[in-house]
Amino acid sequence: MAPDVFPVYVLMLVIILTLTTVAIVVRIVSSPLSNVFQKQLTQRAAEPLFVSSATYGFLSVLTISFWPELNLSNLPADFWLSVLIFNLIGVLGNVLLVKAIRTGELSVLGPINAYKSVVSIVFGILLLNEIPSWMGVMGVALIVAGSYVVLDSGQRGRGFSFDILKQPEIQFRLIALVCSAIEAVFIKRAMVLSSPMTTFILWCVLGFVFSFSWVILTLRRRWKEQIAVFSTEKGTYAALFVSAGLMQFSTNTAFGGMQVGYVLALFQTSALLNVLFGYQFFKEKNIVQKLIGAAIMVTGAVLIVVFK
Repeated sequence: MAPDVFPVYVLMLVIILTLTTVAIVVRIVSSPLSNVFQKQLTQRAAEPLFVSSATYGFLSVLTISFWPELNLSNLPADFWLSVLIFNLIGVLGNVLLVKAIRTGELSVLGPINAYKSVVSIVFGILLLNEIPSWMGVMGVALIVAGSYVVLDSGQRGRGFSFDILKQPEIQFRLIALVCSAIEAVFIKRAMVLSSPMTTFILWCVLGFVFSFSWVILTLRRRWKEQIAVFSTEKGTYAALFVSAGLMQFSTNTAFGGMQVGYVLALFQTSALLNVLFGYQFFKEKNIVQKLIGAAIMVTGAVLIVVFK
């Protein structure tokens, strides 16, 4: 390598690392913020499916102007299969997440996302014959212990019980995190075969197509009602659109600059913000206990992702 070329590579590496770091920070903050706006809207009669579809729709309007710049003709079939999978699963997961947030507490549902790391271990054992390390096992134990602390805060001292799984908001959140984990894998796969921008635009546009089709099938009799809520809550919807767009674009950017496992580990710290935002915006109780439990779960998730 020529001497004058080396500084250019160093500069490029610094720029990539800086962009990745900024993207991770933006993702950590924007994700719980979008949860706040989703909960506020659903508390004001907005349907989770309509909220999700409106978000995809707004982002599609913003990104559709870039469509002519995309080179879609030479992309392989594996790319389009990945796009189809992550859009279908992503729309389902997003709607279920909003349904969970509507009735559940952010300070409980946020930390539960750490179970995504446990899901990855289970799939690794069943499908890939990947046996976790001792650090991975310790991470699972910490997540279970942390969830005991978090869930105990809202269970009148009963602690963790499988009866919790009967609560709809917990069921929706668990299914949503499984969808999110699968979606992340196929988003990364699509990005490898194309680019972060191409993947993001298709996430927006096809996500709107799928979610709006769902709206037509199930909410056509409540269309006027939801439009009225949208008109009344334009400010909150706008805040959701911005935070959701930043969340997904920063996620794709982070995936492009770092291994998915390490990125997902860093994303877990947003659970702490979920707890704080739950207290700040919705006056949820037992904040200190939930912060302790969330911190334990975040630590477990990091151990799993980094050392499994």
